[in-house]
Amino acid sequence: MSTTTTKPASGTSAAAARAGRYLTFSMAREEYGLEILKVQEIIGMMNVTRVPRTPDFIRGVINLRGKVIPVIDLRRKLQFEGKEDTDRTCIIVVQVQQGDTPITMGIIVDSVSEVLNVSASQIEPSPEFGFNISTEFILGMGKVDKRVIILLDADRILTTGELNDATASVRG
Repeated sequence: MSTTTTKPASGTSAAAARAGRYLTFSMAREEYGLEILKVQEIIGMMNVTRVPRTPDFIRGVINLRGKVIPVIDLRRKLQFEGKEDTDRTCIIVVQVQQGDTPITMGIIVDSVSEVLNVSASQIEPSPEFGFNISTEFILGMGKVDKRVIILLDADRILTTGELNDATASVRG
């Protein structure tokens, strides 16, 4: 009797699954990308209402055309030094999945750049840094025109518990 084992997806097939269009943005002098299919819209910075007793990376909530949505400060979430908002600071409105539930939320970034097509041959796996450093929110590293773009997984930028905190801030 023989036993078969299933091998994990190869780097090539994983890169092929991640190939596509990405909205690129800058933060802390680095370039990042989000899958364009997760992005609903990009809006200029607006008044964000702070919600008491939420983690510091949850900036608060905004009223987006009658719907209150949570807004996270990606700089703080990724543990970068804080920075004052500028005229280029904007909110990327994304729809992420929490289990079977879609959640609309805003992500504050320093500035939005462009939409790029990133092919499978341009994507490297995310680096491994060791036991205590989590990179599960990184889809891969895009190599485009001598630049490295960190491709983020919008569904994993926040953990389930953090998403619960963010959506609880909306529910009150």
